[in-house]
Amino acid sequence: MSRTAEPRQRETFAERRARRAGIDDPQVVLNVAARFLEVRSRSVEEVRRHLLGSGYRSELVEGAIDRLLELGILNDDAFARAWVESRFRARPRSSRVLRDELARKGVARAAIDDAMARHEESHREPSPGEPETERSVDEQAAERLLARHGGALRRETDPRARRQRAYALLARNGFDPDVCRDVANRFVALASGEGPDQ
Repeated sequence: MSRTAEPRQRETFAERRARRAGIDDPQVVLNVAARFLEVRSRSVEEVRRHLLGSGYRSELVEGAIDRLLELGILNDDAFARAWVESRFRARPRSSRVLRDELARKGVARAAIDDAMARHEESHREPSPGEPETERSVDEQAAERLLARHGGALRRETDPRARRQRAYALLARNGFDPDVCRDVANRFVALASGEGPDQ
């Protein structure tokens, strides 16, 4: 009669943290940080929280962060700029929401301000029908968001209901009421064939 091997007991969270707290090799912590950064770029504070939350000793965590900063792998200024541009292209949000997201990720206010200023500078565009005035980056992001959801919004046949749905979508993504109103009105006018000035 053969005996089956007893299943190996899984390590508990507390046991895993205790094992990691006993690690003395800084290279181990550096490797864990590098693997965490493989998925996407992150802020310094995100890396710190991840490593400390995993149970590694603070002096090894700070050493790993210092080394990643020296190598240029961690850089909150570059992270903030990339985050803002990525959101603008792929998941448009208001400037206020972007600032909040970066602050939650531990990015310093100066880096956030710089990223937002560069973003605004690189996306200057004239307003439709008013070439002497510029559209804000929030207006541009709101237009992008409505364009992404345009098919679903256009299925609503009632222009008033379409405007309300567009406004609500923009409001949920942090745009201020004026931007929501103006961009939703333009969207409905264009979708109805009235043109942007109606």
